[in-house]
Amino acid sequence: MIGLLALVTLGFFLGMRHATDPDHVIAVTTIVSRHRTVRGAAAIGAVWGLGHTLTILVVGGGIVLFRWVIPARLGLSMEFAVGVMLVVLGLANLRSFRGLVGGLAPGSAGSRAGTGGGAGPGTVHSHAHSHGDYVHVHPHGHDPEVHPHAPEATPLARLDRRLGGLGPYQLLRPLVVGVVHGLAGSAAVALLVLATIADPRWSVLYLLVFGVGTIVGMMLITAAIAVPIAAGGRRSAALAHRIRLASGVVSLAVGLLIAYRIGFVDGLFTGAPRWAPH
Repeated sequence: MIGLLALVTLGFFLGMRHATDPDHVIAVTTIVSRHRTVRGAAAIGAVWGLGHTLTILVVGGGIVLFRWVIPARLGLSMEFAVGVMLVVLGLANLRSFRGLVGGLAPGSAGSRAGTGGGAGPGTVHSHAHSHGDYVHVHPHGHDPEVHPHAPEATPLARLDRRLGGLGPYQLLRPLVVGVVHGLAGSAAVALLVLATIADPRWSVLYLLVFGVGTIVGMMLITAAIAVPIAAGGRRSAALAHRIRLASGVVSLAVGLLIAYRIGFVDGLFTGAPRWAPH
C-alpha cells in the first residue's frame, strides 16, 4: 500500500512538473491570451491536459503493454509537429494585428486622438480597437459614438454564430495542441516507467496519475497567466493586445527554432536521423 501511494504521489507531482515545460507554457499562453477570465483560462488548461493525457495513455500504454518501438524518424516527426504547431499558434495571434501598426503610427489620426491632439467631439478618426478578440482599424467618431458597423458584425462574431451550434468549438484548439504535445512526450514518459516499474498494471496507473497531474498543473498555469491579462484587459485593451502580440512573437520564434533543430540538427530531413526520447 505504501509503495502504491508513493507511486501515485510521484506520478501526480511529476505530471504537474511536466506541465511547466517551456513549449507547453508558450503554446497555452498564445491561446489563453485571447481569454480575459481566469475561469475560461483554467478550462483551456484542463482541455489541453485532457488531450495530452489521452495521447500519453494511448501511445505510452502501447509502449508499456505491447512493447511498441518508436522509429527515430517517427519520433522526430512527432517532435517536429510541436514546432509547426507553435508557429501556427504564433501566426494566428499575429494575424489579429493586421492594420494595427498603421492605426497607431506617430502622426496618424489614431495617435492624435489618443493624445488629444486635434480630435474634438464628433471628429471622425481612425485607431485600432477591438470587439472581443477581434482587433481592427477603420474610421469612426466619438461623442456621440459613430461606428460603421454593429459589434456583432465582425469575422469572429460571424464565426461564433455559424459554429456556436456545434458545441464548445473554442475548446477544440487546446485539445489538439495537447494531443500533439502528448505525441511528442509520450515515448519518454513510457520508457521511464518501463525502466523503473516492472508491473504493467502499475505502469498504466502511473501514466494515468501522471496525466491527471498534468491536467491540474496546466489549469494552475493557465489561471496564473490569465490573472494579469484579465486585470490588464479591464484597465486597458491596448495592454491585453500587447500581451497577445508578445505571446505570438515568442511562439513563432520558439516554433521556428524547434523545427530547425529537429529538421536539420537532429536529422529529420537528412539521411541520419538521431532521436532519443526526452
